[in-house]
Amino acid sequence: MTQNQTQSQGMTPLEKRAVSGLSLIFALRMLGLFMILPVFSLAANDYDASTPVLIGLAIGAYGLTQALLQIPFGMLSDRIGRKQVITFGLLLFAAGSVVAAMADSIYTVIAGRLLQGSGAIAAAVMALTADLTRDDHRTKAMAGIGISIGLSFSVALAAGAALESWIGLPGIFWATAAMALIGIVVLHLWVPSPLRRVRHRDMAPVPSQFREILGNPQLMRLVVSILLLHLLLTASFFALPMALQDAGLLREQQAMNYLPVLLLAFVAMVPLIVIAEKYRQMKNIFILAISLLLLAQLGWALLPNSLALMLFMLWVFFTAFNVLEASLPSMMSKLAPLENKGTALGIYSSAQFVGAFLGGVLAGLVYQQWGLTAVFMGCALLAGAWLAFIVPMPQPRHLSNRIIQLPAVDHHNAGDFISEINAIRGVVETVIVVESRVAYVRFAPDETDLTELEALG
Repeated sequence: MTQNQTQSQGMTPLEKRAVSGLSLIFALRMLGLFMILPVFSLAANDYDASTPVLIGLAIGAYGLTQALLQIPFGMLSDRIGRKQVITFGLLLFAAGSVVAAMADSIYTVIAGRLLQGSGAIAAAVMALTADLTRDDHRTKAMAGIGISIGLSFSVALAAGAALESWIGLPGIFWATAAMALIGIVVLHLWVPSPLRRVRHRDMAPVPSQFREILGNPQLMRLVVSILLLHLLLTASFFALPMALQDAGLLREQQAMNYLPVLLLAFVAMVPLIVIAEKYRQMKNIFILAISLLLLAQLGWALLPNSLALMLFMLWVFFTAFNVLEASLPSMMSKLAPLENKGTALGIYSSAQFVGAFLGGVLAGLVYQQWGLTAVFMGCALLAGAWLAFIVPMPQPRHLSNRIIQLPAVDHHNAGDFISEINAIRGVVETVIVVESRVAYVRFAPDETDLTELEALG
């Protein structure tokens, strides 16, 4: 079978089961983490010892343990098995949800949120996805999981606001625990078990490479960007429910406004992503999105009494957020050196959760000292600094990655294959993993003849 034939085939039923099941597990977990975002700062005053700082800490606490444990859990899954680590992580997540559901004190809620975050299964889920899908379909599989995360986030904001008025915060945490247990059932009854575990070169972080990634200015711009994006998200949703209530929108009415705004933001995002990718305007769209985040924060800070403007700025914020949430990981995947790609993606993902932690804590501190407007102004200042940090960034070169099967490669001829592949016009970088008999190739799609590249397989 030729490489072209292999790539023309769709996913097998087993691959579809794997991707659908793992996407559902991810979605259930993200639902549980984000459902409290639109309601917690309003409802958490009912807990003993609540202060704005502790409420902010409770919102962002999961990010701290998630950031610390995600890479170690991924490496552990290489040793003891993906499903074992994912099951353990979901049990920790469920336990944290139960602790938070039974809490009378804000300190107990914080403990529950820390325990929720300790179930850091993202890297293990991605590794299992790679184990259960062929190389040619891995990008499609990861995209499917990415879509499930985006949809679950939108659903979580609307559902959280609706559920809080029905079953309260404890009910949301109990529902979160139930979703984690459903995830375990899906994992063991629906997701296939891999025949073997493979340490995927393009996904597995390597601790010895951390210094090299942290010293790469181009990659660190993206790492800082995802940190700031989730810092702004968490800080905004510490303050926004209170601001909307002050503008006349009761908290039980907020759910009805989140969903249409989020859907309209998703629609507005699509043409911007098309322009960025198809017309090679990634940097300009990147700068536009950060500018829109800045505009939203200024709108919330300067005109807090206009409900219509508040909701319009919510649409502006989420349009920009969706663009960046979709484009940043794509840029990271394309720009990270193939040899260090797994490490780069691991650091990037951890930075996302550090941002969520910092967003909650800083928003609580600022609100306690200076009030609601100061939270939005602080976010605006951060967005402005972020914009100044990104403007000097060189225009990213439009590159694609492809995995080429090389059945004939061995340790003796691998160098010859690398030389032959690199000689093809438009190829930028090649890494061969002899044990897997594959080549990871990065190339400029506008310059490269794909038939020449695939003919090597």
